[in-house]
Amino acid sequence: MRINLNQENASKNKQQSGTLPPLSNKVAGRVFPNFTRLLACEPRKFGYAIVGLGNYAINQILPAFSECQHACVTALVSGNKEKSNRIAEQYGIEKSHLYSYEDFDKIADDPEIDAVYIILPNSLHAEFTIRAFKAGKHVLCEKPMAVTVEECQNMIKAGKEAGKKLMIGYRCHFDPVTQKAISIACGDQLGKLKIIETTNAQMLNPTDSAGQWRLNKKLAGGGSLIDNGIYGINGSRYLLNEDPIEVKATFVPTDNPIFKEVEDRILWAMFYRSGVVSHGICSYSTNVTSHFSLIGDKATLLLDPATTYWANKVSLRQSMHHISSFKSTFKFDQLNQFSAQLDHLPISIARKSETLATGEEGMQDLRLIKAIYEAAYNNSSVSTDWGDWRQA
Repeated sequence: MRINLNQENASKNKQQSGTLPPLSNKVAGRVFPNFTRLLACEPRKFGYAIVGLGNYAINQILPAFSECQHACVTALVSGNKEKSNRIAEQYGIEKSHLYSYEDFDKIADDPEIDAVYIILPNSLHAEFTIRAFKAGKHVLCEKPMAVTVEECQNMIKAGKEAGKKLMIGYRCHFDPVTQKAISIACGDQLGKLKIIETTNAQMLNPTDSAGQWRLNKKLAGGGSLIDNGIYGINGSRYLLNEDPIEVKATFVPTDNPIFKEVEDRILWAMFYRSGVVSHGICSYSTNVTSHFSLIGDKATLLLDPATTYWANKVSLRQSMHHISSFKSTFKFDQLNQFSAQLDHLPISIARKSETLATGEEGMQDLRLIKAIYEAAYNNSSVSTDWGDWRQA
């Protein structure tokens, strides 16, 4: 559903969205993001409290507010008072809107905070989500949603009891490259889609103190799969608009002592009722790589890079007589996926509509991650034919 825009706003929409073709408003059970991000009227911008001031929050999320149309940062929550004061001064946030993890619950009395954006180690997502709901705030929570399915269920329940929205931070859904990939996958250019391949890898630096929590299973909930592999798991489902009914997986052995608690590399395959097979690999010990392929019987759709912060690309490759190929690369006007994501929550609230990435969606990904771990540990296939995740 789109808001009626006047001619001036329609012009802004054209400038922002480029020349992408119209898409179905239902993708994998979710409303597709409206890239216009324009509301008819609003008395003030929607205020976020950023919970956690790590590298991602400081280098990606906070700068993105400068491009938001409906959202702004109004408060900070951190265990580092010096850092909190420094960031607050940089973004013009009054000290009365600075909180620690201990006095976090006082946000209930701060009218400038409409929602919190939780950017903490995975094992803390559930605690602070539930505390935020008890404080009467909406929640945008980084992926993965939590480290157990039970935590996910508790988060969803708390949001419903509070009458507040829970959105999971799947930023790539807001990238025009994703939108273009879906439009091609839903058409006939690929022919019959048969294979999806995903690779997400990075080099984890053991001397980087800020990233040490990723090697701690209690804090992270797992290794590269729950951190990087989730892009391939969610991306396959989102692009295919279907859930897998079976998974298989295997760990790649390593003698690197930093991976004594969490996995470095893991490979998995997900099987779909339609006959499509998606297989992925993720890693904590290789060059940064982000690559998706959708392979049909007519052509191959390449996303390379697929899930980086900026400049993701999509191209179509068609074989010609088995000896040559034609490659068409699509170009887009740049859209900040972070600001689009930040604007999406207030838009959903104003429209009384579901967010693009609900808690139920986040829980389904975690259920699949747990199934992949089970398959890898037991060297077996695991059924994931659970029915409609929206009714979970």
